[in-house]
Amino acid sequence: MTFRTATAVAAEIRRGALSARDLTEELLDRIDGSALNAVVETHRDVALRAAEDADRAVARGTDVGPLHGVPMTVKDAFAVAGMHTTWGEPAFAECVADRDAAVVERLRAAGAVVAGKSNVHRMLADFGQTANPVYGRTLNPRDPARTPGGSSGGSAAAVAAGLSYLEYGSDLAGSIRIPAAYCGVYGLKPTAGTVPLRGFQPPGPPADPGRDFPSAAGPLARSAADLRLALGVTGGPDGAEAHAYSWRLAPPRHSRLADFRVGAVLDDPRCPVTSEVGDALSDAVDALARAGVEVTEGWPDGVDPVAQAESFGFQVELFFAMHEGDLDGVVEQERRRLASAAAWSRYFRDADVFLSPTVFTTAFLHDSEQSRYDDQVFWIAQASLPGLPAVTAPIGGALPTGLQVVGPAHEDDTAITFAGLAADVTGGFVPPEE
Repeated sequence: MTFRTATAVAAEIRRGALSARDLTEELLDRIDGSALNAVVETHRDVALRAAEDADRAVARGTDVGPLHGVPMTVKDAFAVAGMHTTWGEPAFAECVADRDAAVVERLRAAGAVVAGKSNVHRMLADFGQTANPVYGRTLNPRDPARTPGGSSGGSAAAVAAGLSYLEYGSDLAGSIRIPAAYCGVYGLKPTAGTVPLRGFQPPGPPADPGRDFPSAAGPLARSAADLRLALGVTGGPDGAEAHAYSWRLAPPRHSRLADFRVGAVLDDPRCPVTSEVGDALSDAVDALARAGVEVTEGWPDGVDPVAQAESFGFQVELFFAMHEGDLDGVVEQERRRLASAAAWSRYFRDADVFLSPTVFTTAFLHDSEQSRYDDQVFWIAQASLPGLPAVTAPIGGALPTGLQVVGPAHEDDTAITFAGLAADVTGGFVPPEE
């Protein structure tokens, strides 16, 4: 039961074949016994009461949501009423949220039992590691000597280790996709703007709304189907816009693996992958080809991956600066971003998904010298700059390797569906060795 998917346990709870309370208690016990430091706060009594309520609702025959009774965790940076929101910063160590973030509201409305919060890097300021002065360092369940990635390292480690059935993290510079790759789980950065970010901010008075792009909130899970389920209940407009129009997840372009038109770049001299990553990616694409998938190699016309990576770096700086700085530089970089989005839009007229590495290496040792540290962002930048949905899918290897599946804008389920179908031939989530 420890490594079942959220979709599977939700179905059993709805049928009355599984007790939400028992499942939640087992999960909390595993968290208490873990040395990974992935989940840093739980509210046992609150979670168990919510799970008991879920069981009573099933017994009454009440209509229930798609995540009814499923115990899960969320990244520390999301506000959860009654729990600490620290962002790993000592100045916020005693801050307790008085209300839920939009994502948490929607997960609860879908029936999820929010049982705890996962660790982050201090102020979410590192995509490669997860450590902070409040809670300390999170370890990778595949090899505790190695990083789980950041800043959603606690999220990915919790899912991989069976400490959560579903997680919600955030991704500015790969903070969902890189940890997912390093820990061997699925992670989704949705199309920009799909999931509301209300309640995702450091403690204190609400900041100027500023500029959300390119930050995104998204799920981490042990299956692609769980990504679809989580996005389906958390996406859509927030606030006044929520009453202006309805939102639903667009259907995938295809339902058979061999029907997908696939593009791919598995290596690039400007950010070469390690041999371990390259071998795993090559094996995965060969398996797809044997399954009847036709793969066309090469970058889309009009896409310069180095220029995209550089422009994405500027967008991240702009995100933090909130439009302060050189206006001429802003205008030029925005032109490049829009040109990138247009090039990818043209590309997806003839292709359904685009495959690439998530990151050029597998998880590295804690505190090791990494001469190519910033290169961890190169491959994830290709989807982030134009705001495209991107799934990291585990494809095996001695240490996990992540295959990045990029889809067309606002067609997240095309990327999710491909990742789910591909698992039949490339492999999917595998529990870590005990």
